[in-house]
Amino acid sequence: MSKINLDNSQFDTQAIHAGYRRDSDYGALATPIYQTSTFTFSDTEHAMKVFSGEMAGYDYTRAGNPTVRVFEEKIALLEGAEDAVSASSGMGAISSAILGLLKSGDHIVCGDTVYGCTDVVMREILPSLGITTTFVDTSDLAAVEAAVQENTKMIYFETPANPTMHVTDIAAISALKAKYNDIRIVVDNTFAPPPIQYPIRLGADIVVHSVTKYINGHGDVIGGVVCGSKDDISLVRSRAMGKITGTPLTPFCAYLIIRGMKTLGLRVRKHCQSAMALAEYLEKSPYIEKVYYPGLKSMGADYDIAAKQMNGLYTGIISFVVKDGINGMSSFDAAKKLMDNLTIPAIAVSLGDPDSLIQHPASMTHIKVPKEAREKVGITDGMLRFSVGLEDTQDLIADFEQALKAL
Repeated sequence: MSKINLDNSQFDTQAIHAGYRRDSDYGALATPIYQTSTFTFSDTEHAMKVFSGEMAGYDYTRAGNPTVRVFEEKIALLEGAEDAVSASSGMGAISSAILGLLKSGDHIVCGDTVYGCTDVVMREILPSLGITTTFVDTSDLAAVEAAVQENTKMIYFETPANPTMHVTDIAAISALKAKYNDIRIVVDNTFAPPPIQYPIRLGADIVVHSVTKYINGHGDVIGGVVCGSKDDISLVRSRAMGKITGTPLTPFCAYLIIRGMKTLGLRVRKHCQSAMALAEYLEKSPYIEKVYYPGLKSMGADYDIAAKQMNGLYTGIISFVVKDGINGMSSFDAAKKLMDNLTIPAIAVSLGDPDSLIQHPASMTHIKVPKEAREKVGITDGMLRFSVGLEDTQDLIADFEQALKAL
């Protein structure tokens, strides 16, 4: 283990050193990749003690792996959680958190704007398992309280929301736990990872991430993680991730994520800096109807909450709506043309990569969300979501300048 007092260290030091164990065999600086399915034991007694939990150890990589554990300890420390369990995808983490903590007959209050696949799980799949969901605007505390039922066991939301960038007051939602028993507050923190936002410090019980995005940060890994108390994570690991979903993170992916996290602070600050500059530019453009970015004062209440809970960083994601009627085009056609005119960003549905990415939510990430539900929360045909990469800020602005003029 590291000799550094990580509890008293700053974020960048923690991101590099948390979870690190010196390689006792060869002194390798990088965490070794334990690419193995199973583990051996010195004798029968040793095996029995590990399987019974009497002795710490590893028996099968689906249940735990030394390389994966370094990542889990690192992200748990950064999020301020007692423990964490990883999964092979963001949806593996989300599904494991739900199935590990809930049972048939339970009810979820869910934010009305979430990732499209999460929406499908909540709206279409969970009801077949006896778990029901009510979708509400989680920025409206009265609406959240009105949606709580006797069997409500979870309040789930993203902040900022994907892709509308609306912000939910984590502390205010978490305070509702004082009124209701056995409700867990679960926050998808993918869009605003540390050092941007710390939901557990604000009272949330569980944090989930698609590690595919900012945490790994290099566009070469699929992964997810659930962070929370030791008791909750034990349930998620034993009941869901290791059994029902059976979705362990691979050791090699864990190795890549550990590598990526060493530059997490540097990358996130650059993403946010460029996103802020680009959001301000787009807000002044005559071709753009509306820009959704938590760092803009024009976001009103969303900005006020973001300024309170996002530590002066406002994510690297911008959503915006292209105006209707540009040269006779509909906003949908103008949005498509704008995407095709841009030269730097790739058209792709992920985010948090060094490469800038742009996508059309209504026809891509959120196409399976019912059209009425999409439009109700503001996911219109003219909306685009832009993941600001690590390219030079002025180059990105210049690319938008030429692409907009070509409409």
